[in-house]
Amino acid sequence: MKKALLLVLLLGLDVSQTMAEAPVDKGAKKTSSGYDLLNQQKFQEARAAFEADLQKNPANAVAHFYLGDACRGLKAWACAEAHYETSLELDAQSSVAGLAKQRGRKAKVWRLLDEVKEAVNEPNVPLKKVTVAENTLDIVIKLGLDDEQQVVYHQLQDKIPQTHKRSLKKTVSSPHQDQSMVLIPAGDFTMGSSMGDPDELPVRKVYVDAFFIDKHQTSVGKYGTFLDATSHEAPADWDVMNKSMHQKRPVVNVDWADAEAYCKWAGKRLATEAEWEKAARGTDGRIYPWGNELPTDFHANMKKEVWNNHVVLTPVGMFEGGKSPYGVYDMAGNVWEWINDWYSRDYYKTGPLKNPTGPSKGDYKVIRGGSWGSSPKDLRSTDRESRLPSFGGLGTGFRCAKTP
Repeated sequence: MKKALLLVLLLGLDVSQTMAEAPVDKGAKKTSSGYDLLNQQKFQEARAAFEADLQKNPANAVAHFYLGDACRGLKAWACAEAHYETSLELDAQSSVAGLAKQRGRKAKVWRLLDEVKEAVNEPNVPLKKVTVAENTLDIVIKLGLDDEQQVVYHQLQDKIPQTHKRSLKKTVSSPHQDQSMVLIPAGDFTMGSSMGDPDELPVRKVYVDAFFIDKHQTSVGKYGTFLDATSHEAPADWDVMNKSMHQKRPVVNVDWADAEAYCKWAGKRLATEAEWEKAARGTDGRIYPWGNELPTDFHANMKKEVWNNHVVLTPVGMFEGGKSPYGVYDMAGNVWEWINDWYSRDYYKTGPLKNPTGPSKGDYKVIRGGSWGSSPKDLRSTDRESRLPSFGGLGTGFRCAKTP
């Protein structure tokens, strides 16, 4: 049996955990029906139950731990790691603190192994990305590996030299790329939809030059670095946002000028509306970043009812199932994203078919992507909304783009 499991791992590079481990600490306090769902290995239902508990009491360290266990069962490693960390931050002396520390480290190892696997299996992977993968494996070995992780680690190590050889054969090197960004290639895509509001019409083929876009929405931690380096005024409720448990969650309460200032400081810019939509839906005309399937809790942070001091937001990059065709995270839900363009209801009727940048002036700026409180309609990649540039709300953040 053990040999068969080893062979499967070697052939498939399956970085899942051994589910023989108990899903919860049975000596800990039961917080909701989610506990029983965990014992039945109904991980998606358990995740929803504990998320509902945390809506009512976001400072419940034990519920964060159990939510980490639910995410662990779903192999959503970033989610598991984040909630184990939050459990420890809220109560380092809780009945589950020891397990939270242990399982949080293990979830981090699986997440890093996943990242390396994705990198080394990429066709024509750039040498720089291979180097990052090697460095990540160095970090992994320092964190410590169990037997299952050891198998995956050594298999990935074996693939690294082959990747180097493939990359060295390339006659043209890939452009320098910030590892936090994704390159969206030049070309046509379908922009607009007949399923939404009139401002999404007409549906048309639009050409966009190649550009980079951030993989993740701008986090509180990254925005804090910007504030520390400049004299820019902090957003409303910054003292609430800027807690250790929120550093990986997206920043909110930023208006359009705040977003533009951050991107300029970072050597980037805000995306155009056409760029954002292409990065979100790709070239096959899909409805959502992941495809045409209605959103679920696997895809996005959505349909929450009450703001609760930033805990209603999820750390960026948690929803593997919700990634766009180019690997961009959270382009549906969590927070709305500021766009560079001015908004015009009829712009699609008159705008150019190559690199449209929006009207030359206007009263409102475009926002895209929906937020933690949005319905499936607002999460569609074609949905267009607008806000006054001076608006800075609890559901609005941003990400940056860059011209190669």
